[in-house]
Amino acid sequence: MSKPSIIETGFDTKPIEMQPMWALMFQAPVEDVDRIFEAVTEVAPLVQGKTDRNGYRAPGGFEYYRPREGTPTGAEDETRKRPGVDEMRFFLPRDPDMLRAVIEAIYEVHSYYEPVITVTDVLRSQCKGLDDSQNPHRWWNKSGDWKTD
Repeated sequence: MSKPSIIETGFDTKPIEMQPMWALMFQAPVEDVDRIFEAVTEVAPLVQGKTDRNGYRAPGGFEYYRPREGTPTGAEDETRKRPGVDEMRFFLPRDPDMLRAVIEAIYEVHSYYEPVITVTDVLRSQCKGLDDSQNPHRWWNKSGDWKTD
């Protein structure tokens, strides 16, 4: 019998626990991302340590696609190149019910009838809460909070 994969079990270090999670990513037009992310946080708290509503938004790129027969806009010959499409990423516990609820929430408020959503098995870091308040590399011991600059 083979041992379970580290991706399935996670592992510990002294300051960090690497937890098995799902990484979700969706793409959406810039103007839609906040609305979609808000819908996600209504069904999943996106907790990491002592914070919630954790996510990462990667800045815009171009989305390429060509509508085919059966799409709402009808078939087209040329490939479209839509600017201003961001990616939003976040982590979920490996809970199938929560995953279903998040995907349904994205679909409900997304402006696309065929949204791009991916789910990947990952390990995500979780700090064990060691007292490192005097660590000179921490932001609060350097220039401070980005919000107060």
